[in-house]
Amino acid sequence: MIDFKNPKEVASIIDQTLLQPTATSDQVQEFCQEAAALDFAAVCIAPNWVRLTAKIMKASRVRICTVAGFPFGFEPWELKVQTAQAALAAGADEIDYVVNLGAVKGGDYELIAAEMEAMRRAADSVVIKVILETGYLTQQEKRKLCQLAVDTGLDYVKTSTGFGPTGASVDDVKLLAECSQGIIKVKAAGGIRTLQDLEEMVVAGAHRIGTSAGREIVAEAAAGGK
Repeated sequence: MIDFKNPKEVASIIDQTLLQPTATSDQVQEFCQEAAALDFAAVCIAPNWVRLTAKIMKASRVRICTVAGFPFGFEPWELKVQTAQAALAAGADEIDYVVNLGAVKGGDYELIAAEMEAMRRAADSVVIKVILETGYLTQQEKRKLCQLAVDTGLDYVKTSTGFGPTGASVDDVKLLAECSQGIIKVKAAGGIRTLQDLEEMVVAGAHRIGTSAGREIVAEAAAGGK
């Protein structure tokens, strides 16, 4: 468990996120410079900004994360694979991809498993996080997806895109932490805006926190949690 009053420890589990569709190159540059100064775990940016981000972050320890199938997950898995491979070639270290939600709701878990396996093969040497978008799912569906992610050897299950009907919840994080059996990790994302939000998710079992409010959360920690 991290020290929630230690800003460096708090920053070390945050994926600082900039996924607004209107983000400009100037905004990306400012975002990356700030992320490097605060030493977050990763920056999470859109695929079109990976090459620029890799150039800016070259001397930083902060990892570069991007997304595939974002935010709805309905692309064929072949396109998600192509997105991941292009991002890796441009300098990405981690891929967060959205599961095919239509296949989940239709009970087509063979397709889901094939998608997970294809993403794992495409990015064998990097961290892969599958975004479940839990706000659309039943408890049974969450459990099934988590088990498939464990079986496939993905690195994380992630709660939400931040664009779905709900964000992360303590109950969902607890469920995913239980289902992942300590074999893979949990990333909580969506609606996490304060240090208290972050602490609740970590206590529930999250290992990474996706948020666009990383600067404010770290400032809270530096102020002693006040």
